[in-house]
Amino acid sequence: MVEETLSQIAKNLLALDEDTLISLIPKYRKRMDRFEPTTEWEEAVIIYFIINGYRIKNAQFNNKIKDYMEELKNKKSGDGFVVSRPDLRLVK
Repeated sequence: MVEETLSQIAKNLLALDEDTLISLIPKYRKRMDRFEPTTEWEEAVIIYFIINGYRIKNAQFNNKIKDYMEELKNKKSGDGFVVSRPDLRLVK
């Protein structure tokens, strides 16, 4: 049940626009910095780190895609031709 809930949260986040999420960081950082022993403060902290986790995921994804594309460029088939793969674009 917990894993299913987390998976659903991840799927929902992946459907959101990164720029919109990033624009919310100052709001939640400000709220996080004003500590109060409330549920709202706890939610703000979790939201702040979820958004940053999304940013880290995208940075990792971009680095892995870059490495993958370099690897494909260097890979050759048995007859000396470069293996053809679809062009991929980096996600911000």
